[in-house]
Amino acid sequence: GKARGPVCIVDPEHLDVAFPAGGIVVCKVTTPDYVPLMKQASAIVTDQGGILSHAAIVARELHKPCIVGTGDATKKLHNGEMITVDADAGTVTR
Repeated sequence: GKARGPVCIVDPEHLDVAFPAGGIVVCKVTTPDYVPLMKQASAIVTDQGGILSHAAIVARELHKPCIVGTGDATKKLHNGEMITVDADAGTVTR
């Protein structure tokens, strides 16, 4: 799938972040603690992970576009920046 929305970089120690409507979760890696945010998100992007990672499995169950294993999304993207996540093409664009 495909989604467009504002970046919301989420730190594991600050999961109580004010999440924007239609926001895209961007983080290093997800854990079960991220699931409430993942349910609100229009898409998920992680620095780490693969096809069997937590983010990929939960995103598939929630029918949300997800790109895992970017390596540096949390460094290259900025909070509030509008991006498009195209999981079919495996791309994240500004």
